[in-house]
Amino acid sequence: MENSSLFIILHRMRIPFLVIIITYTIAIVGLILIEGVDAQGNPYHMGIFDAFYFITYTATTIGFGETPFEFSYSQRIWVTFSIYLTVLGWFYGIGSLVSLLQDKLFLQEIEKAKFTRQIKGLKERFIIILGYNQITSEIITKALEQGVRTVVIEKDKNRINHLILESFTPTVPVLFSENYSLKALELGGIKKSNCKAIVSLFEDDALNLKISLIARLLNKKVKIAAKSTTTNHSENLKDLDVEIIANPFSIISSEVNIALVAPNLLKLEKWLYRIDNLSASLPSFPSGKYIICGYGRMGRKIYEKLKKNDIEVELVEINKNNINGYSKEEMEHINFGDADDKEMLLEVGIKKSVAIIAATNDDTTNLSVLATAKKLNPKIMTIVRENEMDDFSIFDNANIDHIFMPSKILINKTANALINPLSDKFIRLILKKDETWASKVVRRLVEDINDNPILIEFSINEKYTPQIYKHLDEENSLTLNLLATSLHNKEQRNNVVPLLLEREGNVTLLPVFEHNLKIGDKILLACDEHAKNDIEYICQNIYEFHYALTGEEKKMIFKGKK
Repeated sequence: MENSSLFIILHRMRIPFLVIIITYTIAIVGLILIEGVDAQGNPYHMGIFDAFYFITYTATTIGFGETPFEFSYSQRIWVTFSIYLTVLGWFYGIGSLVSLLQDKLFLQEIEKAKFTRQIKGLKERFIIILGYNQITSEIITKALEQGVRTVVIEKDKNRINHLILESFTPTVPVLFSENYSLKALELGGIKKSNCKAIVSLFEDDALNLKISLIARLLNKKVKIAAKSTTTNHSENLKDLDVEIIANPFSIISSEVNIALVAPNLLKLEKWLYRIDNLSASLPSFPSGKYIICGYGRMGRKIYEKLKKNDIEVELVEINKNNINGYSKEEMEHINFGDADDKEMLLEVGIKKSVAIIAATNDDTTNLSVLATAKKLNPKIMTIVRENEMDDFSIFDNANIDHIFMPSKILINKTANALINPLSDKFIRLILKKDETWASKVVRRLVEDINDNPILIEFSINEKYTPQIYKHLDEENSLTLNLLATSLHNKEQRNNVVPLLLEREGNVTLLPVFEHNLKIGDKILLACDEHAKNDIEYICQNIYEFHYALTGEEKKMIFKGKK
């Protein structure tokens, strides 16, 4: 049934309605049949309307008096009986109604109807987020800051209450659903043209794969962001053309690799994710022997990168259950035991090691491992995996050299890919570059702008850049130089560095200012606040565009009355 809440009302209230109707009928029929007297003392039988009118206000205990004439004793006896009869009927009806208003299924259907109305009224672009937690809460905040609405589907009512208490502005519609089924995604608006993406970051890789499959079947154009922690599931997601595959452990291992071979690339990546600025100290990992404590998904990914760079590695793992899953090479380096045990660390060569990585899924264990390692080798570099994303971190005052938090990495990767797709593409492309290239880019950004440039990205189209679009549509030519023009003095240039230009699927890194613009181009720029304001005016204001193009103020013509 389309309106389930109405069906529940009719189903639950039909007996109370019947009870009220029957009690009214008995009371009314009795008044009609019992003989009374009129004002002149003549016999009188009450009409059906008068009987209905009298019972109506009597049954609700209002009581306006005897009408249309004074009652006989027979009528009064019947009215007394009718009062008790109809009041009992009303009590039963009201009790059933109160019970209905507390019914979980009914309240759920009311919330679902409200949610459906919110989705129908949603005209702005939006993304669907499955599950509400600390990670998705941060993604919601970042999306709303960029003007992207969000819709949440959650199966835990306590988490829904937490979301409501957050008081996001604008409001975040939330749907309670016991499973993330095809029907739930349809209710969430996945088929709407303004639904731009769906986010599935569950710990269960199989669930993420299932949701990605359903989403792709329902809307082939929607962008999918899914978490994957294994190579096999990542390949399956790629087969479904999932655009954003977030594997936090692959990202962490990639960052370790970059820190070893091209630390300036890591500096650029942290700036792009708004973690640090370009004047931060250069992240670097020393060469020498490494110890990895906790050989799970993260430990294995880091081990692969370290071996790729010919770095000596010793592994410590407490769990022997996965012994059959290790290769012969891994078994040569793995040691089973407690990683925070002094004897174990001494056995694997802690005093001759340059770095230790605590990569277990327990923060207390990780902290204990590093504390023990520091006592045995005070000069060792400490690297840790922080699992819990709390307001208070136990690692803040522990003097750890490098902290990797999978939760924050998921937030940065997913939010950036969804909200700033050109920035995400730029990150993926620069990871293929070397240290020399990265150091030149860092130097150029700092010298031409500052140590923390702003990123802006836009497309050349009629909606976002109407003046540029109109000029190009008239078959005129423009270059990137226009976007660096100062509106205070055309002879001066603003602090702008073009980072990326995408045209018909072809990407140009660090395009020159002489690069011609075309309709449909997607542009990523680094600049300061002043340059950002000028670029927005040039793209959208006819007078500012004319000045940037010609160096002359556009004349305003007013037509007066003759």
